[in-house]
Amino acid sequence: MPRIRQADVEEVKARTNIADVIGERVALKSAGIGSMKGLCPFHDEKSPSFNVRPSQGFYHCFGCGESGDVYTFLREMDHLSFSEAVEAVAARLGFPLHYEEGGGPAPETSGRARLFAANSRAAEYFRQQLVSPEAEVARAFLGGRGFDPGAASHFGVGYAPKGWDHLLNHLTGEGFTRDELITAGLVSTNQRGGVYDRFRGRLVWPIRDVTGQTIGFGARKLYDEDQGPKYLNTPETPIYKKNQVLYGLDLAKRDISRGEPKRVIVVEGYTDVMACHLAGLTTAVATCGTAFGSEHIRTLRRVMGDDSATGEVVFTFDGDEAGQKAALRAFADADRFSAQTFVAVAPDGLDPCDMRLQRGDAAVRALLDHRVPMFEFVIDRKLAGFPLTSVEGRVGALRAAAPIVAEIKDRLIRPGYERVLAQRLGMDPADVHREVENAARGARQEERSFAPAPTTAAPATTLSSLPRTTDVAVERDALTGILQYGHRIEPTLMHRALEAKFRTPALDVVRAAISSVDRSRPGWGQAAIDALPQALRQLGGEVLMRDFPARDEEHAAISANDLCRRIIVRGLDQRKRELLGEVQRVAPESEEGRAVRLRLRDIDQERRLIAGE
Repeated sequence: MPRIRQADVEEVKARTNIADVIGERVALKSAGIGSMKGLCPFHDEKSPSFNVRPSQGFYHCFGCGESGDVYTFLREMDHLSFSEAVEAVAARLGFPLHYEEGGGPAPETSGRARLFAANSRAAEYFRQQLVSPEAEVARAFLGGRGFDPGAASHFGVGYAPKGWDHLLNHLTGEGFTRDELITAGLVSTNQRGGVYDRFRGRLVWPIRDVTGQTIGFGARKLYDEDQGPKYLNTPETPIYKKNQVLYGLDLAKRDISRGEPKRVIVVEGYTDVMACHLAGLTTAVATCGTAFGSEHIRTLRRVMGDDSATGEVVFTFDGDEAGQKAALRAFADADRFSAQTFVAVAPDGLDPCDMRLQRGDAAVRALLDHRVPMFEFVIDRKLAGFPLTSVEGRVGALRAAAPIVAEIKDRLIRPGYERVLAQRLGMDPADVHREVENAARGARQEERSFAPAPTTAAPATTLSSLPRTTDVAVERDALTGILQYGHRIEPTLMHRALEAKFRTPALDVVRAAISSVDRSRPGWGQAAIDALPQALRQLGGEVLMRDFPARDEEHAAISANDLCRRIIVRGLDQRKRELLGEVQRVAPESEEGRAVRLRLRDIDQERRLIAGE
């Protein structure tokens, strides 16, 4: 297979700001000189430990140890091959890649890239079909729900024409194979091996990932003769995972991350997202044919930068029984947000789309005025199933609601909800507290009984595992200064510092790796980390990404140079001590004695020169 020219790989990476790419998935905040921080996309965490240094083109998580460059990030996040990751970054820049075999640009052939391209072309085709004569019923559907052509265009809404092979013929005519279209979920196969359009005679919404790439579709039936479900979505594909996707997030993410407080509104369908955005609630999103779950929470927390309790996540559900069940399902995961979680149900049970149609944009915006805390809403739903006029009914309601209150981890908030529950039931707060504590103990015992056996894997070498000595501190800071500000260090100083053997074995391996790479090439810092043994790569990533002790870049450059001097002087002092020992063992007037004294004199002069004394 053709291989991307190495010069292009390096040029694309050098031109790319890694923070821009990662920032599309993770809300990043400034975290000191040249560093940004956010919630790690590779593991679940409450406080941000994921660091990005644009100047080094490198990221590192101090929580789970994941690290790498922009290509590594895309490979891990999107399960891409190396070539696919390079192609994706090059496409962002509009950079023409060249391949080793034959020279000149090669056609894009990598699998996932082809799936993205097929979905993009399908979305364009559906949009074009929305203005066709056949699509009158689709346009009438949109108009009947208050959406004009401008709204349809903004959300990319299209129409899949009737017939079995319109999209199939269109995309194969553009060079896509049937196997690619099957893998993309755009066409289906029957038992005889025949291939046909998956979406036919339906209104179609493109489903995009957080970066804005089309990865699938949701389609609503329009004709009575359509025997399929009311809504039909793209099946699971290599690029479409419904439990990770939120419709509208590509449009909402900017306003979510910039809001004060940060607020996300979770609605139930595509038209509800459209209605909210058009009414001014531009942070609305919806799940795509599946219940709201833990993967959706992780996605939103990364976009929100949800590391404090100042944000809000507001769920809107229909007021009917199905909507109440949806709220209870969401509750199972809601307390994993750091943000406050609420439920907003319109007094008359209207969803946002119907509310906008019947009462206007202002009524949709006012929906948030009716939000109540998620715990309070779920408690009330539990109590609604019991006759509270009888003692037995109140006791049954307490036993049903106590486990909900027991799930509240915040010890300052739980007593407040115990009082709320006591007031709802008209019971003694002490009795409610005892029942909640019993429920909490039972939950803890159940967790312990199902807890997996502890593993005995050897711990990774990290900065925190190193001894707390002066030598470790100096060597750690010197390596960080070299990795982050090597371009501001006098070349001779940096070379001599890297040639000096370190006293901390693990840090000496990092030093040797830095010393051995070509530091004239872009990305040499990461190349040094990649050259480390696997057991030390987390340590190397931490050294590269940690905060350097300086108040601004100028002082950081001065400090980095001073640390290199300190390493060199330390080595000279060590050599001086060794020579003083030799003086004691040789005759003062011997040739060997005179050579030792000359070397001591040279060391003293060199030390004064290096130290600036």
